[in-house]
Amino acid sequence: MEKFIKWCVSILPKPLQNIYYKYEEKWLYLVFGGLTTVVSIVTKLLLFYLVPGEPKWESTAGVVFSWICAVTFAFFTNKKYVFKNETKTSKEFWKVFASFYGARLATLGMEEVIFLVCCDWLGMGKTLITFLSQILIFIANYILSKVFVFKEKDKTASESAHE
Repeated sequence: MEKFIKWCVSILPKPLQNIYYKYEEKWLYLVFGGLTTVVSIVTKLLLFYLVPGEPKWESTAGVVFSWICAVTFAFFTNKKYVFKNETKTSKEFWKVFASFYGARLATLGMEEVIFLVCCDWLGMGKTLITFLSQILIFIANYILSKVFVFKEKDKTASESAHE
C-alpha cells in the first residue's frame, strides 16, 4: 500500500506533491476515512441482501455489523498508514485498540446526542443534520485519534529511562 501511495503522489505535479507532503497525515486520514465509509456502506448492504429477516432486526443488525467492520478497518488503516503507530507488545496493541474503540463509541454517542437535540428537540431536518454531524464526527474522530489513541510517546522520557 505504501508503494501505491508513493506512486500516486509521484504522478502529481510538484506543487501538489509539496502540499501533500506538508499535510500528509491529514490527506491520508481523509482518504482512509472515505474508504472506511465505503466499508460501512458495503457491509451494511451485504447484510441487508444476504440475510433476510425482519426489517427492524435487519436494519439494527446491519448498522451494528457495518459499524464494527468500519471501525475495525479504520483502526488498522489509521494505525499503520495515517498515524504510523507501532506497538511492540500485545498488551500495548490491545490498549491502543481499546482506546480507539472507546473513542469511536464516544463519537457514536456524540452523534446520537446531536440527533436527539437537533432533530427531536429542535425539529431540524434529518438530512441536513446527517451531513453536518458527519463533518463534526470526522473532525472529532481525528482529534481523538491524534491526541489520545495514537499519541506520540514522550521520546525524551523513554530515552532517559534507558540511560
